[in-house]
Parts: sequence; C-alpha cells; structure tokens
Amino acid sequence: MNNTTTPITTTGPETAGAAKLPDYDVARAVKPTNWVNVIAWIVLVLIAISAVINLFTNPRWNWDVVFTYLFDPQIFGGLGRTIMLTFAAGAVGLVAGLVVGLMNMSKSPALRVIALTYIGFIRAIPALVLILVLYFLSALFPVIGIGLPLMDPLISVPTNTILSQFGAAMLGLAMIVAGHTAEIIRGGIMSVAKGQTEAARALSIPRGQAFGRIVLPQAIRVTIPAFATELITLFKNTSLVSVIGYAELLTVAQNIYGRTYETLPLLTVACMWYLLLTILAMIGQSRLEKRFGRGY
Repeated sequence: MNNTTTPITTTGPETAGAAKLPDYDVARAVKPTNWVNVIAWIVLVLIAISAVINLFTNPRWNWDVVFTYLFDPQIFGGLGRTIMLTFAAGAVGLVAGLVVGLMNMSKSPALRVIALTYIGFIRAIPALVLILVLYFLSALFPVIGIGLPLMDPLISVPTNTILSQFGAAMLGLAMIVAGHTAEIIRGGIMSVAKGQTEAARALSIPRGQAFGRIVLPQAIRVTIPAFATELITLFKNTSLVSVIGYAELLTVAQNIYGRTYETLPLLTVACMWYLLLTILAMIGQSRLEKRFGRGY
C-alpha cells in the first residue's frame, strides 16, 4: 500500500484563473540604470582628480606651515582639552539623558511634564546661546545657594567658582546631549515589542531585571547609530566654546594664527585632527554595532 499522501489544493474562483505574480525585489526596483552609474563614477573621479591636483599644486595651502603646527605642543594641548571636554560632557549628558528619557516614559504626569519641559527647552535654545548664558550667569546670580525659599541658604558658592570656562562649557554641552539622548532612549525603548515585557511578566521576572536584560540590550542595538552621531556632533560642538575663551583645539589654533596671520594653515590643522578623531569614532561605532548586533 502506498502511504504517501497527496496535498489537497483548493481552487476557488479567486485562484482558478490567476497568474503567478513575480516576486517583488525592492533592491532591484530602486537600482539605478547603467548609464546613471557611469555618469556618477565619471563625476566622482573628476572631482577626486581635481581635489588631488589642487592639494598638491596650489601653493596657498602652505603645507610646510601645516605640518609644522600639526604636532605642535600647543595644538596637542588644545586637542587634549577637546577630548577631555568631550568625554566629560558626553558621560554626564548620557546619564542625565537616560534619567530624562525614563522620566518622559513614566506614568507620573509630574515627571513627564518636567521631562517634556526640559526637552523642549533644549530644542528651542541654540547651543552657542546656552553656553554664553551659562558663562555669564553670574551677572544674574552672583551666588548659587542651596536651601529653602525665602530663607538663608544652607550652602552658598560663588557662581564663577562653579561656572568657570570649563564648567560652563561642560555643563552647556552636557545639557544639550542630555536633551537629545532622552529622545534617542525613548525611541529605542519604544522600538522593543511590548510582547517582550509581557512575556517577562508572565515568567515572573522582576521589572528591573526584565528592563536591564531584555529591553535595554535590544534598545541599545537600535540606538547605537544615533548615539554615535550624537557623540560625534558633541566632539565637533566643542569648537563652540571658543566664544568663552576655553583653550580647546579651535581656540588654540585661533590664538596662533592671530599672532602669525597664517589663518588657513592653522584651520587646516584643526580640520585634520577633527577628521582623524571622527574617523576613529566611526570605527568604534561599527564595532559596537557588530557587537550588539550578533544574532540579528
């Protein structure tokens, strides 16, 4: 006896005369035609050749001056302060952003109002204006005190002691990072399916453990590109603190070309260091994406 079974197919009026549709390939649908690729490559090669010729034949670049100051101790000092400011503002901003992001997703209306007010304030105020306001805050509040309203403060500190050049720069940049990070974190957490937390609740996993081991790793994987972009933007935004005289990379370059009048070579030096560190940050981003993207 033949035990093989023949699958039963149902042919209805909808499928009896229907022809099989070809599979839809999104990549093929948006793939440009061959002549577009050829033109794009020609334009790219021409731009590259023109750039290389200009870099090596235009004497106004003053490459001898550029390489003289590229490893100058003053430039290295400004670069070190730029990196220190980036790490300090980034660390404070990420922690504060996590707190604000969780407050924004809280069930408490008061916490949500505080978080939304802070995020709206950061979105409305330009970074340069915020840094200047913090630096000159002592004109409005000469002393920062901690205590109850309408009573003498328990602790009082001169504002200029806290909001020095580094303090104002670090606090201003950290506040900006916190406001942006809060929305990045909220978007990452919302991208995790609710079924994940419901399954954890069904297995009697504590809420904090479920968040730390189930929700947060998946949210991090989604938010790594946004976090990396925010930190790279922070690194470049450190150049804004030159307006308050903090001696980071751009300020040092400005001080040097203010004496030597070699403006373009010194700006080229600053751009080369910004470019190098940005490339290193992008390499780190790629490795983090691979690390947290395993299994997907």
